[in-house]
Amino acid sequence: MIGKNIHYELIAREGYPFFVPLGVFSFLAWIAGYAWSSFIFLVLAVLVAAFFRNPDRNSPTGKGILLSPADGRVAQITENVSSERLSTFPLTRISIFMSIFNVHVNRWPASGLVKKITHVSGTFLDARHKEASLLNEHNSIVLEMEDTSIEVVQIAGKVARRIACWVEEGDRVEQGNRFGLIRFGSRLDVYLPPTYEPLVRVGNKTSAGVTIIARRKPAASETKPLD
Repeated sequence: MIGKNIHYELIAREGYPFFVPLGVFSFLAWIAGYAWSSFIFLVLAVLVAAFFRNPDRNSPTGKGILLSPADGRVAQITENVSSERLSTFPLTRISIFMSIFNVHVNRWPASGLVKKITHVSGTFLDARHKEASLLNEHNSIVLEMEDTSIEVVQIAGKVARRIACWVEEGDRVEQGNRFGLIRFGSRLDVYLPPTYEPLVRVGNKTSAGVTIIARRKPAASETKPLD
């Protein structure tokens, strides 16, 4: 797959098994004359469909910038961490928490090659817990860019227990395009190499594929004053 913006439906297909039955129940209840039951099922169907909304986005593009992979709020920025899936050290981890009210479709921080995908079973702590990155069920994606590699990790939360990843190892992907989804509240971690610096702070809101969360540090030759 080369640069395809997959899963562009208005509502992500993972939501169909949830809101379609609710819509059917609403219709059947209305036919049977249970107006209030029909209304309740209809409201639930609309709310669930809204959770799986999948809006189009206009993403900024350019070398040396990383975009947010998720809608939500920056929960943690942790420096001097390591990852067994990246050889560089030290790394900086940016953690973005998604509540049930956020769009849950995930987007690529950068363009590159999907080098490695690793799914790890685990617990289901609250996604804001500081140990969630290590203990919770998660899906790690190593993305090889032109100048370095980053790791993007989809982390299941206390309620979100289904991680969808729409790419495979060897796929070439484009910055801002969709790559997955986590159901009902969760978290995304991005591991930055030492050559990149965060541009967000804890508490900042982010939009997937829109917010620039980090940029490449200028090389020494670029910052050296002219004689």
